[in-house]
Amino acid sequence: MKVDMNRRNDPLVTIITPCYNGEKFIHKFLDSVLGQSYQRLELIMVNDGSEDTTETIILSYKPLFEKKGMKFIYLYQENKGQAAAINHGLTQFSGDYLTWPDSDDVFHEDSIRDRVQFLEHSDYEVVVSDCAIIDENGNMLGTKKRRIGKDGIDHAFDDLIMERNTLFAGGAYMVSRNAFYKAHPSAQIFESRGGQNWQLLLPILYENRCGYLHESLYFIVARSDSHSRNVTGAEKLLRRCNEHELILLQTMEGIQAMPDVEKKRYYSIIKKKYALKRFKICVFHEEPTLLKQYFQEVRKYQQNNFLHYSLSSSSSVRMLYRLSFKAMKSIRNFVRTKFLQNK
Repeated sequence: MKVDMNRRNDPLVTIITPCYNGEKFIHKFLDSVLGQSYQRLELIMVNDGSEDTTETIILSYKPLFEKKGMKFIYLYQENKGQAAAINHGLTQFSGDYLTWPDSDDVFHEDSIRDRVQFLEHSDYEVVVSDCAIIDENGNMLGTKKRRIGKDGIDHAFDDLIMERNTLFAGGAYMVSRNAFYKAHPSAQIFESRGGQNWQLLLPILYENRCGYLHESLYFIVARSDSHSRNVTGAEKLLRRCNEHELILLQTMEGIQAMPDVEKKRYYSIIKKKYALKRFKICVFHEEPTLLKQYFQEVRKYQQNNFLHYSLSSSSSVRMLYRLSFKAMKSIRNFVRTKFLQNK
């Protein structure tokens, strides 16, 4: 049943969306915003230095939004990446709630309405919905869901750091203005070329419980030319790995409510995570020189059986067996021994 939530005194929802060279897909996103059953919206489109017809397309929608009484703000900047574009958009943020979708994804028609209703009638300050994954023709490929652990405790903060049982789509989340400014008093994030969802969400999730709507209210479009899908090769993967580690460390440093002792613990968790990632990248891409270096890095974290657990996993063993380098024979034997001990 649809509920009329479009009165002037209803909460205003701000949508901040960066876009770079989006002429092939921006129509679908803008149509999904226009088609929302909840229309007390403020759309802030940030053109991140597009070199195609993105600007023309976005501006062609301005009268359509204004006709529906929706606030429409268009901003342009030289190409600096999504984090910088979001920062630009945040300077215009005036809503009671905030969400930040990617410009190549689309909303379910009741996406905003259902999340506003949830936040207005609960003591939560942040909510996330399930996501459907679709191809560029709208065909369903699968869903992304988040589940509460068997212990009944929501580990949303830790899971987001470790990239497990989590949702990274900014458009699936909605956060209250109060919670946002409490977590981000400067209303700005570290201007990296990626990782903006970590930067926005982690400070918020550290201080707030996250509510869940187990409905697919947001559609992630799996595009064949997506930047994240085209990062290949050991050098590029290692560079991205290092960038993500830096972003997470910077984000931890910026969480003002987190005690220094706890920050130190999370620094260690993050460093362990990326030591293992770098090691696995070198194994998979058969980089013997770098593998030796990163194997020594992983060994630093042997405490609490970290090395034993990580290297004795079946996936790691399968990757190691791909190596044909004689210089790595001792490492292969070590891993094989650890694996057999666990049988």
